[in-house]
Amino acid sequence: MDNGRELIEALDQIEKEKGISKDILLEAMENSLVAACKNEYGRADNIRVNINRETGNVIVYAEKEVVEDVEDDLTQISLANARLKDVKCELGDIVHVEVTPRNFGRIAAQKAKQVVVQKIREEERKSLYEQYYSKERDIVTGIVQRYNGRNISINLGKVDTVLLESEQVKGEYFQPTERIKLYVVEVKDTTKGPKITVSRTHPELVKRLFEYEVAEVRDGTVEICSISREAGSRTKIAVRSNHPDVDPVGACVGLNGARVGAVVDELRGEKIDIVHWDEDPAVFIENALSPAKVISVDVDEEEKTAEVIVPDYQLSLAIGKEGQNARLAARLTGYKIDIKSETQARELAEARLAAGEEEETLFDNFDLDEDVSEE
Repeated sequence: MDNGRELIEALDQIEKEKGISKDILLEAMENSLVAACKNEYGRADNIRVNINRETGNVIVYAEKEVVEDVEDDLTQISLANARLKDVKCELGDIVHVEVTPRNFGRIAAQKAKQVVVQKIREEERKSLYEQYYSKERDIVTGIVQRYNGRNISINLGKVDTVLLESEQVKGEYFQPTERIKLYVVEVKDTTKGPKITVSRTHPELVKRLFEYEVAEVRDGTVEICSISREAGSRTKIAVRSNHPDVDPVGACVGLNGARVGAVVDELRGEKIDIVHWDEDPAVFIENALSPAKVISVDVDEEEKTAEVIVPDYQLSLAIGKEGQNARLAARLTGYKIDIKSETQARELAEARLAAGEEEETLFDNFDLDEDVSEE
């Protein structure tokens, strides 16, 4: 069997096993061989190389212009000589003249090997990049390899990545070979392959987990409108339904809490509050402060601020431990929220009345002659 045929069969096998087009490899070889011809001719502006796609035979030819008086043998040919190759040639035509060097098959074989190895690496890198780029802003499953200081080496299948300390949830610890879900923040193409940035703290991780667990979120029946998260501790998500017969909160919670439970398990016990989104900011803010009960909400839409009154016994619940509930509700709604108890609101209203303030305030609805009862 000749070398040309062996080359074609080898490329067919590479195409089948690696998924790299034979035509791409052959084209790269042809370009490489043109460069090699410079050593033979000094320049290769008009030199072309053709590898037969069936036989693998390599032919080098020069593109020469048909002229009356030849001044440059490398780029020109006389009309008489041109008509020996093609009787229809006329002055100004371009003809192909074979100039395959002696022993060029050996040179071609060496170049073919170099090109194939390089092209395989390039195509595999490109394929990996495209594969993982399609996962950007989505979830992947990784296998924990080892801890490198405070960073964690993660295998994603065909590539490795590093879960940086800044993207880890405080208190989470993983065992080697453990499988974990990760949010792909960014994928960059580098000469060493795709560089993948992953996270366990990103709010979108929670959103994607709900998409995987809740069919209604996945198909768009239920929409996650906003999300705020303090990774490892608590997350609030606001949802609405695009179908009148579907309860968005119920869909996300699932039967006996199965759906939200699956997300909580993946997040190692992180608490999740699911609330109704509402186009009325006052209602939305009230919902966002769940599980606390709210008496009233006064919203300034221009300033994006809200004053909220809650029963005295609900104040600590509304604010949350170290202010977490109020903080998450503010992020969820996009409003700066000021929370006061009934007593605080009453005292402030009395102080304003005593000071003779005439402007309308949130507390003007309080009857200062009667006690405010708790609900």
